[in-house]
Parts: sequence; C-alpha cells; structure tokens
Amino acid sequence: MRGLRFVVPVAVFAVIAVFLLLGLKPGRDPKEIPSPLIGKPAPAFELPSLLDSSGTWSPQSMQGKVWLLNVWASWCVPCLAEHPLLLELGRAGVVPIIGLNYKDDQSAAKAWLSKHGNPYGQILSDRGGRVGFDYGVYGVPESFLIDRQGVIRFKHVGPLNEDVIRSRLIPLVRELSK
Repeated sequence: MRGLRFVVPVAVFAVIAVFLLLGLKPGRDPKEIPSPLIGKPAPAFELPSLLDSSGTWSPQSMQGKVWLLNVWASWCVPCLAEHPLLLELGRAGVVPIIGLNYKDDQSAAKAWLSKHGNPYGQILSDRGGRVGFDYGVYGVPESFLIDRQGVIRFKHVGPLNEDVIRSRLIPLVRELSK
C-alpha cells in the first residue's frame, strides 16, 4: 500500500508529460486549434440577413465559388483589430467574405458596421449561436475558407493578421480557385 502512494503521482506526472511533449512537437503551431470540419462539407444553414430582415441566405448560393465565412460580433474587441484587414481584403476582391454576426444585438451590429465599414458581401444574423455551434466556433473572431464544392479547407481561430492572410489564406484561395 505504501508503494502505491508513490506510483500514482508518478503515473499522473507521466501522462501530463506525454501530453505536453505531444503539444510541443516541432512544426506544430500552439495557436492553431485543429478542426474536425477541415476537409468535410460545411454545415448547411439558412439565416436571416442582418441588413435586410426580409431576406435569408444559405451557403448553397455560394456553390461553385471559393468564399470566406468570418464570424464576428460588435462586442468583440479582437474583431475590431482584424476589421481593417477584412476591409482591405474585401476591397481587393480576393475572395467573397460572408459575415456571420454571432450572438449579437442587431442594432449594435448595424451601428458597429456603420462606424467601422462593411467588408462583407452578405451579413447573417446568428443571434442564438446555432450556426456558430454547428461550425465549432470557440469564440469570435473565427474564419473559415470554403471551396467551390462547399468543403471547409481552412479555419483560423482569433483575428486574422497580415501574415496569415498573405502566407496562408491568399495562396489557398488562389489554389482552390483554379
């Protein structure tokens, strides 16, 4: 019984050490959260438009196009940090950007867009967060690149930055658009 007192803590330490070593593997980005949706069809949905309450939108309307789904909210501070880059990306016409306004007050979201600009071709209102849940959203902002067949090819958790856009997003958009 006395020996068991020492075996259990050593075993627990060994398990924790294995997880730490796996997480620190060379070439693995600790900020990158793997998504089980990469390589799988994007979840289907139909949501109301934020700016036109009479209209709805579905990803089926993007069939045959490569597009970016950007999950954001007016209450999200990091969303404001990535917003100028989304405006730039939208102006450049590199990829259509669809905004998914997540768990937000509609009037606050509209005021936020009026103040900061609108990079989106379409903005959807996901007030209850159901679509965000289906996409495995951990928090905002998150972005998903979806190919012509409606398959998720890339997911970025957190605000997009110049390096991610330049080195990962744009080359992938070009490759998928061929």
